[in-house]
Amino acid sequence: MELYNMSPLLYFCLLPAWFLFTTHANSAERSTYIVHMDKSLMPKAFFSHHNWYSSIIDSLNTLNIPASSNNHQVSPSILYTYDNAFHGFSAILSQSEMEMLKNSPGFVSAYGDKTVTIDTTHTYEFLFLNPSNGLWPASNYAGNAGPKLATLHNGIPWVLTVAAGTIDRSFSGILTLGNGVTINGWSMFPASAIVEDLPLIYNKTLSACNSSTLLLEAPYGIIICDPTKSIFDQISHIAESAVFGAIFVSNDPREFESNLFPCPGVIISSKDAQVVIKYVKSHHAKASASIKFQRTFVGTKPAPAVADYTSRGPSPNYPSILKPDVMAPGSLVLASWVPNNPVARIGSNVLLPSDYNIISGTSMACPHASGVAALLKSAHPDWSAASIRSAIMTTANPFDNTLNPIQEQGENFTFASPLAMGAGQIDPNRALDPGLIYDAAPQDYVNHLCSMKFTKKQILAITRSYNYSCSKQLFDLNYPSFIVLYNNKTTSKVQKFQRIVTNVGDAAAIYKATVMAPKGSVVRVLPKVLVFEKKYEKQSYTIEIKYVRDKKENVTFGALVWVEENGKHTVRSPIVVSPII
Repeated sequence: MELYNMSPLLYFCLLPAWFLFTTHANSAERSTYIVHMDKSLMPKAFFSHHNWYSSIIDSLNTLNIPASSNNHQVSPSILYTYDNAFHGFSAILSQSEMEMLKNSPGFVSAYGDKTVTIDTTHTYEFLFLNPSNGLWPASNYAGNAGPKLATLHNGIPWVLTVAAGTIDRSFSGILTLGNGVTINGWSMFPASAIVEDLPLIYNKTLSACNSSTLLLEAPYGIIICDPTKSIFDQISHIAESAVFGAIFVSNDPREFESNLFPCPGVIISSKDAQVVIKYVKSHHAKASASIKFQRTFVGTKPAPAVADYTSRGPSPNYPSILKPDVMAPGSLVLASWVPNNPVARIGSNVLLPSDYNIISGTSMACPHASGVAALLKSAHPDWSAASIRSAIMTTANPFDNTLNPIQEQGENFTFASPLAMGAGQIDPNRALDPGLIYDAAPQDYVNHLCSMKFTKKQILAITRSYNYSCSKQLFDLNYPSFIVLYNNKTTSKVQKFQRIVTNVGDAAAIYKATVMAPKGSVVRVLPKVLVFEKKYEKQSYTIEIKYVRDKKENVTFGALVWVEENGKHTVRSPIVVSPII
């Protein structure tokens, strides 16, 4: 899901069938159901799964079908069949028909429709990818419901969940005052308009920029707009009034995420605005300015920052696994676009198409991580999906390009917690050679589900295989991160985790544990030294976290870092202490 000016085409990132979720939703007698089936039980008499499912639905027609409100007979019907993401179909059924369907051979589970979120240039340089050497899908996006905690869209433990970060690139408008002072502002006005040596106007009658009617009477020149709660309303009024140019004032970096800028204007900071207003007041009617558009700068600092919109953990449905896992570039990403859909607007009625668009959203971050995962699989074809995720997570960078901890864009640029960015920004080149990996097999996830009291049918719906059992029920997964939770009754608590790491370095190695404990917590690791005598050797360790409830219900965090004795590899796992939300 993207945040701005989206085309329906870009929404189809996961299961193409979810477009059915609103079909027939208003029927009082019937609802749409998604039905999981065990395809291995399809009778030999049927030549395709579609034929089999249709036969099952047809058999329900023997029921006494009630008439609909318009006196037409309504019968159960298939809407769509699935054979990739899972085996089954969607159908319009009554409650009684649904109950009958549960007795059909091969039935696994079913659930009613509901509203869900549909998934679907410079960034490779920002990740330091080199197409000539080194590293130039397997993930899911975190969602765009931030910045509040527990808004995460997808927290299941067998996928890589990706948060969105900003990029070290700025789309600028250059404001030059008549006295030669130059100010770099923000603008995504989509044309190289000529706004040169125009009168600069600061008029308190107009400066609220909240009335198109008033602005239609504005004198010829560039209007200075005072700061306001909704800069986008001001931009809209300016666009409707045909003002020749405008200067907007804002310190909120979240307002620099929109690709909608339909008027020839520029956004500057309040500090720069003081310089502009002082110049106008001292030069009066002789004050003038010029604006240059379509300027791009790279190397801006600090970057990355956690995007304000990216959803934060803990996962409401799966809080025991720390999510998101990592962060990737997601803000203002150049992406392909359907050419008959507008990407920009000039004024109130001029729509501009393009083959490309600038888009913000976690589903822009997700493809970056997916591409890195695919490239890692190419470089290490014997690695499991869990190993690849581990390599991406334990080598992620928690620092920005100023070498300070990554900051929260949505929290006044405070240091970001792993509930916002996971282990940090993906670092593809380091992920090629992580030193140690945390592996997990499908049975490990099944053991985890068994410990959470999932039924056999529910597990079958996920695994689509009878090859897994609940002979072991182990809640603790071999995951490359740690989270402990407290509620308002928690006083002091100790939680232990056991982990197994595999040496994927070239030779024997010795790693020593370094711990940065979350504030107010005590973290102990045993053993503190891991000795590997050869490649692919496994070693285990235990981490014990003693923590208390934070009276203000703050999230605290730290990290466990395994450092190779020769300094070649560092293997980092975030630690979080969070309230249950």
